[in-house]
Amino acid sequence: VGLMNVQFAIQRDLIYVLEVNPRASRTVPFVGKATGVPLAKIAARCMVGRTLAQQDARAEVVPGYFSVKEAVFPFVKFPGVDTILGPEMKSTGEVMGVGKSFGEAFVKSQLAASAKLPETGAAFISVRDGDKLAVVHVARELLKLGFRLLATRGTAGVLAAHGIAVT
Repeated sequence: VGLMNVQFAIQRDLIYVLEVNPRASRTVPFVGKATGVPLAKIAARCMVGRTLAQQDARAEVVPGYFSVKEAVFPFVKFPGVDTILGPEMKSTGEVMGVGKSFGEAFVKSQLAASAKLPETGAAFISVRDGDKLAVVHVARELLKLGFRLLATRGTAGVLAAHGIAVT
C-alpha cells in the first residue's frame, strides 16, 4: 500500500506503461494543491491501517478550475546548457498555473516559468485524427492573432478543407 508514480505512453489506441516508481514524486504535491486533497497524508494513514472511508476520502473531487504544472528549465540563466531534451531530467523546478479555463491556466504557468510567449510568427499544428475537427477553431483564432500556420499533411488537409490557409 502506498503512492506510486506511473508513466504512460499512448500510441493510437494503445496505452503503454513505461515505468512504475514506488514513490510519490513531484506530482502528488501538485495534485494535492490543485484539488485541495492532502493525498500524501491520506496515503500515509492508509499505510498504517486507516481506510479511505475512515478518512472520509472516497468522494471524487472535481475542481471548478484548471491547473497546469510546468517545468522550469535553466536555459536562459545558464547559457551553454544542452537544450536537447532527453530522458534525463533537466528542469530546475516547477510552477503551477490556475485559471477558469485551460488556456488561462496554461498562460499563467508559462509566465510563472518566465517563458516568453510568442506574439507573432508561425504556429505549428499537428493533432491526431480524432482531434482534427476540433483544431479548426484553434487555427482560426491563431490566424486572427496574425500567426502563419504550418501543419503536418493530415492536419493541413483538414484545415484546407475548412478554408484555412496552411503552409
